[in-house]
Amino acid sequence: MLRSPARALLALLLAGAASPGAAAAPELPLLPLPRTATVAGAGFRLGSDVPIIALRGNAGAERAAAWLNQQLGLKKAASAGGPSIRFVRVSGLPKDGYRLETRADGATISAGDAGGFLYGAVTLWQLASGGSDRVQAVKIEDSPRFAWRGFMLDSARHFQSPDYIKKLIDAMAAHKLNTLHWHLVDDQGWRIEIPKYPKLTAVGAWRSPATAPGAPPLPKVGGFYTQAQIREIVAYAAARNITIVPEIEMPGHALSAIRAYPELGPGNPVPPGITADWGVYTYLYNVEDSTFRFLENVLTDVMALFPSPYIHIGGDEAVMTQWKQSPATQAKMRSLGITDEHKLQSWFITRMEKFLNAKGRKLIGWDEILEGGIAPNATVMSWRGIDGAIVAAKAGHDTVLAASPMLYLDHLQGTTAAEGPGRNKVITLEDYYRFDPLPDTLTEDQQRHVLGLQAALFTEHVRGDARAAYMTFPRLSALAEVAWRGEGGDFDDFVDRLLPQIARLEKIGITPAKSAFTPVASVSNVSGDGATIALSTQVKSEIRYTLDGSSPTPASPLYAAPLPLRIPTTLRAAAFRGTTPLPGSLERRLDPASIRRRDDRELRQCTSTLVLALEDDAPADGPRANFLSDILNPCWIYDAAPLESVTRIDVDVGQVPFNFQLNNGRTLAPRPTPRTAAGELEIRIDGCEGERIASIPLEQVKSPTITRLSAPIPANTGAHDLCFTFTGRSNNPHWTIAAVQLVTR
Repeated sequence: MLRSPARALLALLLAGAASPGAAAAPELPLLPLPRTATVAGAGFRLGSDVPIIALRGNAGAERAAAWLNQQLGLKKAASAGGPSIRFVRVSGLPKDGYRLETRADGATISAGDAGGFLYGAVTLWQLASGGSDRVQAVKIEDSPRFAWRGFMLDSARHFQSPDYIKKLIDAMAAHKLNTLHWHLVDDQGWRIEIPKYPKLTAVGAWRSPATAPGAPPLPKVGGFYTQAQIREIVAYAAARNITIVPEIEMPGHALSAIRAYPELGPGNPVPPGITADWGVYTYLYNVEDSTFRFLENVLTDVMALFPSPYIHIGGDEAVMTQWKQSPATQAKMRSLGITDEHKLQSWFITRMEKFLNAKGRKLIGWDEILEGGIAPNATVMSWRGIDGAIVAAKAGHDTVLAASPMLYLDHLQGTTAAEGPGRNKVITLEDYYRFDPLPDTLTEDQQRHVLGLQAALFTEHVRGDARAAYMTFPRLSALAEVAWRGEGGDFDDFVDRLLPQIARLEKIGITPAKSAFTPVASVSNVSGDGATIALSTQVKSEIRYTLDGSSPTPASPLYAAPLPLRIPTTLRAAAFRGTTPLPGSLERRLDPASIRRRDDRELRQCTSTLVLALEDDAPADGPRANFLSDILNPCWIYDAAPLESVTRIDVDVGQVPFNFQLNNGRTLAPRPTPRTAAGELEIRIDGCEGERIASIPLEQVKSPTITRLSAPIPANTGAHDLCFTFTGRSNNPHWTIAAVQLVTR
């Protein structure tokens, strides 16, 4: 069980030991933080004999009572002679607002709608989940700043199990999030069963993963959700006040549908082997009436499954090449009097909006739907920063903030190799907490068009349920508070309240990342018998360390400045707040070899055009390595490499498929001409234009995973920058570096 100042305070509150009188809301270990709260008195004992008295005839109160009963294991009753938990309907509260009062006679949750009843129950559950049998007396009045408090899950690039989706929904409810934007369709996968078009899932839901040339093939991956599974998930979410907004991409990101039914495209064939690429494909739906009938039939099924008032149609990243080259599309444009493909997309989106509006639904799309003229009633989801939201709000359209990169959870949250694959711009827990959802360029009236905000997890580099949970939490916890309150507050206080929330998530079955809390070590001043080690964490904490192999305790030495250490030794470190250990710990063996080793996260990228941490394509089962590189210019620098007495360099290299669609103007840096058939790893001293001191033929690489290449180097003294590049006639495979080891004589 996690122990923290917040948890310690919770135990104090639950024990009834707090002194009488009002206390500020930040003293309560609640997340999101309530708008107003006071604590006073001894409260009541919460045992299995305390009944829940639901509000008969009120479906929202009954659902909240059932949820609370599930969490606390209490019984339901019509009345009680002692302390009880009561639900009372009141008027005058904002949507999803509630009041919670706990006294000696139990707890009263007052609300005017289903959301308010549930969120009052969530707050009571958080108060009661600290392990004590007493609930402190509190008075809380609370309501959200934004109506749309969301999360987007991409199930198209990588499929998640229905069981995980339910755990995610439970975690969202625990944070008072109310919108799950479900990205069900993209180029790489079609995840929703449409019985009228069985090949959408028979063909479009499956793909063969890309592998590097010569690597063994991998089993097909994919999956889809049956309509019965979707109905179950939608009902599960509704019981937790969560609306699921489905996304069916159009006119771009359409390859999975066109693979299944080629007649839906402009006639461009789909070459074999490209269906596992990442990036932006050029495949678009055509603009024939038959294709619109297909899309309308699909959306009819979608609307039958999802009662959401909004249907998301994508609209992003539609590369116009195929429309420009299609005689039929150009003829359609002439017949409509349209002279620009962006205006044709606007016509396309407007036609789909009319269909949805006629069915009583609203269209929402990514901010590209602004280009060429926005559909009359459309809501804009702004992903290219916040500019789309500003334009939409000023034009009188509702908007939702889903800004990249700030709110994109596929970005890494730490700097070590333990982070795994993802986009390399590090977006930390605190970055999420500091996000400002209301641009100051908007007037008060325009700000009313900002429905809310959401984080987004695109899953090109997120394989499996556990990775999805790791990338999502706890950063989504930070955004949940911003979405509820309208802004972040004191980050240190948030961290205190986050720690018990992490324990609750783990009980749900979600294991969050520990990146924000785990100490990170950096090595400098390497000499023959030692090095200097600097320690840091993302959150404010005391770092305690040991050098004897024992686990750090609150009594261990306090880290205050970089440590000059003699080797060999074993450094162990952990972060504390007072006497409470934070999640995660560091253990690092320091010896003559390890202090001269740098992994790919410790090396510097020569350029930062498109830096990704890519997962290896082998083995088929079990853990895989991942490699950080600029995929457009693979080049690494070992800064200030201590070359005194170094006679050899060992480089751990990997090769992964170059499976990227580059249709956004990005180009590959040219590779040096190889001197052998497979190319070489080249090492230069004093920068990438310096003298070449080693050239290692890549034909030595025989493993589909990591291979160690070695080369002797001339004698040097002092510290020098070393540059590592690959030669080759092709960018496939994409050669990568896992680690560099300097070897002394």
